[in-house]
Amino acid sequence: MVEAVQGAGVVVTGAGGGIGAALARRFAAEGARVVVNDLDGDRAKAVAEEIGGIAVPGDASSVVGEARDALGGTVDVYCANAGVAFGGPDVADLADARAWDLSWDVNVMAHVRAAHELLPAWLERGDGRFVSTVSAAGLLTMIGAAPYSVTKHGAYAFAEYLSLTYRHRGLKVHAICPQGVRTDMLDATGSAGDLVLKPTAVEPDDVAEALFKGIAEDRFLILPHPEVAEYYQARAADPDRWLGSMNHLQRKWEETR
Repeated sequence: MVEAVQGAGVVVTGAGGGIGAALARRFAAEGARVVVNDLDGDRAKAVAEEIGGIAVPGDASSVVGEARDALGGTVDVYCANAGVAFGGPDVADLADARAWDLSWDVNVMAHVRAAHELLPAWLERGDGRFVSTVSAAGLLTMIGAAPYSVTKHGAYAFAEYLSLTYRHRGLKVHAICPQGVRTDMLDATGSAGDLVLKPTAVEPDDVAEALFKGIAEDRFLILPHPEVAEYYQARAADPDRWLGSMNHLQRKWEETR
């Protein structure tokens, strides 16, 4: 058991399935009081009933107030897990305004809005925990998925900003950056996901386990796929070589389409 979360009031967005549901189950198993949020109310209620939590369906961008009330006035841990993924291989897809707008809103601005609501109370009491489900795409880049890759970079940058700005005031931040995870979102990545992500995909429970190890060790960067650290280092050490290898992967993918 991780003492830091026992009895804590926890909110998990996008928790009707996949990584979010795995996080909700793990927090509940560790003794936390869990609010399960999802746009799909039926899925949120099903997970909440399973774990003895509280379902608060709706948009992740505006859930903090209702979730705080459901927890008796205090949120101790907020898991900004809800996300959307849009991709496309061609230049025309770069002009899809709806994909870009929704990606920015859900993958980045929902995190910003939640932090805006939560930080005053957390800083006043000198304690709070913000968990951002990013993606390895936020450290690297995913082929064929411009809105997803760019906004996940933004989510990672915001998590970094929160940590470097407020860690001396008691805020703990964790950025989860997995590669492929066996969820509905992975199934929707198509041939690019088949090539890059599925061969090494892990289960959602593996992501939850990685997070809890990170919480116990008080680590910011959570890598369910440890090899991502090597890729990240290689990218920083020699960007042109890394871009060349990614372009090779891009061409390999184009040959399969």
